[in-house]
Amino acid sequence: MSRIVYVNGEFVPFEAATVSIMDRGFLFADGIYEVSAVLGGRLVDNAAHLARLDRSLGEIGIRNPYRTEDWIRLETELVRRNGVDEGLVYMQVTRGAYERDFAFPPAETEPTVVMFTQAKTVARNPLAERGAKVITVPDIRWKRRDIKSVALLAQVLAKQEAAKAGVAEAWMVEDGFVTEGSSSTAFIITGGKVVTRPLSTALLPGITRLAVMRLAEEAGLTIEERLFSVEEAFAAEEAFYTSASAFVMPVIDIDGHELGDGKPGALTKRLRALYLEMAGA
Repeated sequence: MSRIVYVNGEFVPFEAATVSIMDRGFLFADGIYEVSAVLGGRLVDNAAHLARLDRSLGEIGIRNPYRTEDWIRLETELVRRNGVDEGLVYMQVTRGAYERDFAFPPAETEPTVVMFTQAKTVARNPLAERGAKVITVPDIRWKRRDIKSVALLAQVLAKQEAAKAGVAEAWMVEDGFVTEGSSSTAFIITGGKVVTRPLSTALLPGITRLAVMRLAEEAGLTIEERLFSVEEAFAAEEAFYTSASAFVMPVIDIDGHELGDGKPGALTKRLRALYLEMAGA
């Protein structure tokens, strides 16, 4: 059976889904996207993802086409129609289709809405058992990284560098400090403390980041929101990254520098277990 996707008010077979070549997402990357995880057929931490979607749309002046309850209904129906037990729901809203011009189209132009599911092993990812390796790359992105824009060329190039190096992720670096992963939030554990960069326009406010920090505090762990350098990451006791598609992913090697004994660390494994327990609930 064909995968069912959602395009501009209709559920349609994947093969029949089309978007105008004049869509501003296609021409200008003028749009916003969001991704929610699915576990056991249910959406994980979804309210926070939809709140971030709304914020990102507002930051670039695109009208949110749906209320929160409408988004939830559409997501749930898409998961049901595709029989997704574990995976992702992708949502994208662009400024719509209009004759190509850099300035915004007329205010009455309808946003384009696209949604689809992807079946993916998230909770039982074997990479989490052995640990991920990452490399560092220069952060060449624009200055509003707090907006979840579909303009992802810099991240694509970073992810390709990781693929060429045979590793799972690339951590982006600016002025000697790690900003975030190409599709994740970066954490290190040093002196028994969980360290991650504070929120600003330099990085995306990760939804999984927020949940993991809350779980860490509830477990009695100390959180430090501050910048950390690549050199400090090399010397860290443990490291990990978070995202909707990775949950909590242990890092065992950064740029060829092995962390600890080269295996996922005890605190990282504890945080992953806590997150899986929350997601399953």
